[in-house]
Amino acid sequence: MSSDAARAPGGRSPASDRASRRTIDIVTATLARRHSAERRFRLYGLGAIILGLVFLAVLFVSVIGTGYRAFLRTEVALDVLFDPATLALEERRDPEALAAADYGAVVKQALRDAFPEVRERQALRALYGLVSSAAALQLRDAALKDPSVIGQTRTLWVPLDDEYDMLAKGYVDRELPEGERRLSDAQVGWFDHLQARGRVATRFNGQFFIGGDSREPELAGIGGAVVGSLYTLLVTLALSFPLGVAAAIYLEELAPKNRWTDLIEVNINNLAAVPSIIFGLLGLAVFIDVFGVPRSAPLVGGLVLTLMTLPVIIIASRAALTAVPPSIREAALGVGASKMQMVMHHVLPLAMPGMLTGAIIGMARALGESAPLLMVGMVAFIVDIPRGVMDPATVLPVQIYLWADSPERAFVEKMAAAIMVLLAFLIVMNALAVILRRRFERRW
Repeated sequence: MSSDAARAPGGRSPASDRASRRTIDIVTATLARRHSAERRFRLYGLGAIILGLVFLAVLFVSVIGTGYRAFLRTEVALDVLFDPATLALEERRDPEALAAADYGAVVKQALRDAFPEVRERQALRALYGLVSSAAALQLRDAALKDPSVIGQTRTLWVPLDDEYDMLAKGYVDRELPEGERRLSDAQVGWFDHLQARGRVATRFNGQFFIGGDSREPELAGIGGAVVGSLYTLLVTLALSFPLGVAAAIYLEELAPKNRWTDLIEVNINNLAAVPSIIFGLLGLAVFIDVFGVPRSAPLVGGLVLTLMTLPVIIIASRAALTAVPPSIREAALGVGASKMQMVMHHVLPLAMPGMLTGAIIGMARALGESAPLLMVGMVAFIVDIPRGVMDPATVLPVQIYLWADSPERAFVEKMAAAIMVLLAFLIVMNALAVILRRRFERRW
């Protein structure tokens, strides 16, 4: 038989045809298994995404469910008689005398008038705790604003004490025995009496956004922490962005490629992974102990966060410079531009959107840091709003840490509300980074 006759139709030999059929059979036999494995892999990925979204939803529901009521404050209406004798204002009515008057005595008299049946000393002491200590300050501000109120009776809304605020918001279980509650039956009865008379109302808590920290939960606010965070981030941005961009330009465009630049690049990449608390220890040892920068100041906090964010900005800026096509550089050099002109006039403007995105992401990371700032003293109890980078201050993450360590239930509510504000800032900053990237990014 000739070789041509031995060949199968199509010009293939029988052995080749049998081998091909065996290969097809093997592929067909494993195809269903491979398709099944691919479907399982997709399901695993989808399940991981759904699980992550569920955890995120639980986090948001927990934080929002706990903290949204901190944006509200319970107040009570008191009929206050600005008695000159009680205020010791018979002779003087100038602003200095009005500011020094005893408005706390006026508040106590208003409470005694509202509950004339309360006469025992211990019961009166409990009655005086019905309203916040800010009530006297509020009366003082009213008298300074309008001195004509002296000698008159005015109905003023003043904040309740935090325990009564928790009672109004439903956090106090009235079914518990009296000994297991922070409020006695008499105190609950006083609140119910005022509420039945329409003297209790829940209003927006503007003090939470403009006030500083306080040992009284109903007076505590995030204003000081927000301003401290703003000053700290301004110092961080003013130092880290120019230094990071300059370092990236030098390493990517100007530095020779040798062992030293390779060592610098390796160290920059390693610094980006160093735990943040190490930078806090470095700031404590160098900026405070050696250079004498004041503790708890936004300046020292900004210096520490600059060290932490510099590697991130350098890496992002170098990536933005690398993304610029070489043809831009070659064209600039071809028309006679110097290397510095090529970088500053052509490459840098095209890379700037990516650099800004990296800087914003670095600032967002710095905004959420607390560990390095704890090491440089920004954990201090700060009541006043800072007015500069040298004033004592705290930041939002540290303020959240302080409130989380407080035993009062009202501070838990404040902590959750502060977390909501911090998350809002982080979301805005990350959204801004995405918008900048999509708005100015060029695809080559």
